[in-house]
Amino acid sequence: MISFKTRPQKIAGPLTVWRDVFTPRELDTIEAIGDRLMPMRAEIAGRKDQADHMRITRVAWMERNPETAWLYERIEAAVLQLNAEFYHYDLFGLVESFQYAVYDGAEGGHYNWHVDHGEYNQEPRKISLSLQLTDHAQYEGCNLVMQAGDGPYVAERFRGTLIAFPSYVLHRVTPIESGTRKSLVIWVGGPKFR
Repeated sequence: MISFKTRPQKIAGPLTVWRDVFTPRELDTIEAIGDRLMPMRAEIAGRKDQADHMRITRVAWMERNPETAWLYERIEAAVLQLNAEFYHYDLFGLVESFQYAVYDGAEGGHYNWHVDHGEYNQEPRKISLSLQLTDHAQYEGCNLVMQAGDGPYVAERFRGTLIAFPSYVLHRVTPIESGTRKSLVIWVGGPKFR
């Protein structure tokens, strides 16, 4: 069983933050794996005509394989702990490969308001997670903002921070002004909410 040196914290409404789930060396490894995948322009299911208005991001899919098995195991352990402490949802587990997302200042990267829980998903998403891979000093703008609790919450930008929230929470990534921001996006599925 995987044990963690730190604990997740509830921050606003149903949002949680967890620092130091990965070491700096492990974050470097995750980023190197993602960069080798050669991220391509993201599309939005069911909204191809609005793609640039809604989202400008490069993404690649980091599948479970011998090189990434340790990463999947760590995320699965983190999800189990987060769910036991905060959400108490019925879950199936990870529903898709991890999305390696790159927001580039030269492209005007952004992702307008949206929810991850929707009709276009293969399986119902219940928990969304975002792992910050880039040091906050390396870019301007590009904030993950969630509408929860008493109002908009701007996610922490410290490298290695894992943000978790129910997939029905309205959120966006503000336009990047300069530099490049990289993150790993993960979804956990389960039976439909009732």
